[in-house]
Amino acid sequence: MELSVFNIKGEDTGKKVVLDDSIFAIEPNDHAIYLDVKLYMANQRQGTHKSKERSELSGSTRKLIRQKGGGGARRGDINSPLLNGGARVFGPRPRSYSFKLNKKLKALARRSALSYKARNNEIIVVEDFSFEAPKTKAFKAISTALKVGEKKVLYVLPEMDTNVRLSARNLQNTDLILANLLNTYAVLASKNLVLTESSVAVVNELFKA
Repeated sequence: MELSVFNIKGEDTGKKVVLDDSIFAIEPNDHAIYLDVKLYMANQRQGTHKSKERSELSGSTRKLIRQKGGGGARRGDINSPLLNGGARVFGPRPRSYSFKLNKKLKALARRSALSYKARNNEIIVVEDFSFEAPKTKAFKAISTALKVGEKKVLYVLPEMDTNVRLSARNLQNTDLILANLLNTYAVLASKNLVLTESSVAVVNELFKA
């Protein structure tokens, strides 16, 4: 698959780049995408939730009422879950929500997400660019020229440029990611994918089947 390369003014440079068909033109596997996105979101959870159970509450251990003859349910001390202010039964405990996926399945999920983007013509290739100093207005002008500024857009860079990162950080609906860190969730969470010319080579090399 070939795509035209645009400059930062949104003009066609006449150059072409080749997107590896084994990455950008496969039959997408929806279940692989589901599992990889589920894993990504699970890894964002801290899992530090905790509530006190009966043995962890500080309170008198005196039995409040006698076992029988009271006309009500049996209960023990004031920490009983039956009472207001008592412990919680089977409350949450700290845990990890992460689970394991094999490398081939995660790679398939990334290729499937990229293939969806290519199929829907939501990938744009732009010449490598940088700024002499952080300039939000200049970065916004690039998105406007490429006609991707209205919806969420993900810029894929071969390596992190400090001035580019600082120029983009205050722009709504604009994210940056390194090509070697490209993941299924990031691809699908954005409407458009803007690849720099150098990042195409990185993606083709890292994610090929």
